Amino acid sequence: MSELATVTGTIQPDALGRTLMHEHLMIGYAGWESHTTHPGPDRDERFAICVDKIEEMKAAGFSSMLDPCPSDLGRDVEFIAEVAQKTGFQIVCATGLYKQSEGGLPYWHFRGQFSDVTNAMAELFEKELTEGVGSTGIRPGIIKVATGPGKMTDYERQVFNAAAKASVAVGAPITTHTDRGTVGDLQQEVLTAGGVPAHRIVIGHSCGTSDHDYHMGLARGGSYLGFDRFGLDPIHPDAERISSLAALIEKGAGDRVVVSHDSVWCWRGAPFPDPAMWKALTEKNHPLHFSQEIAPKLIEAGASQAQVDALTIDNPRRFFAGEKLATLSA
Repeated sequence: MSELATVTGTIQPDALGRTLMHEHLMIGYAGWESHTTHPGPDRDERFAICVDKIEEMKAAGFSSMLDPCPSDLGRDVEFIAEVAQKTGFQIVCATGLYKQSEGGLPYWHFRGQFSDVTNAMAELFEKELTEGVGSTGIRPGIIKVATGPGKMTDYERQVFNAAAKASVAVGAPITTHTDRGTVGDLQQEVLTAGGVPAHRIVIGHSCGTSDHDYHMGLARGGSYLGFDRFGLDPIHPDAERISSLAALIEKGAGDRVVVSHDSVWCWRGAPFPDPAMWKALTEKNHPLHFSQEIAPKLIEAGASQAQVDALTIDNPRRFFAGEKLATLSA
């Protein structure tokens, strides 16, 4: 895939500019539609919220982002495209399936009673990547897959095998979700065993742990690491993320790190019983937190301005272009 599909058409990776690699315009956990007494903001309100966020990002020098919402997490590619068209912003969306505990397991589990679903999943991913989502014509530019904490379930392994098959068939990159900085090494092993080049994989939420050996193992394995939850201090402190990222840069692995926040701008339904809970959680978890608060602290920790800029400019471009990474020294 020498060209990159965005929700408003294909571009060359060189046209990405400053990019955040993991933000969400809107998500909805499976079952959100059953909570009919709390539907959340209407579409127009959500649209206005997302347009405002994008305009803030543009004013800060960003021109692109990845919204890696898989199809079973409330994905609405037409909504994303409308926001992109309104703002003139480049947004890459995803195909794929989420982790067992919070994704579309019931549907695929039921279907799996009659036949192996791995091929059906792979066919779904390939069709969306090449023809578009449903009848929209909007093509994702990446595959999203996920695991829960500490292990990869049998269902999740089916999804990973399907993603590998689709990635090899189409040439699409893959981004992942990990919990608490675990299982990224197994994700890398399963995907590369399925034929996916390591440099076509982002191991997402790698900043969920401060284990330097774990980080360097992924980096030496040739994949990108997503330090993409800045501002989510209740999950893992930013101070730890900064220290871990500075250590990777010092070791020469800064060329294989992409950054973001995993911010969610709109929710389907009302997953937080008290709106104050979400407000407290997202006080620092917004798309400008890295550039405003984290980048200066990385420079204080010893990184150069060029190394920090590479995290949002050079590395996303190189990842989507499929350029091979240099071998890290032991």
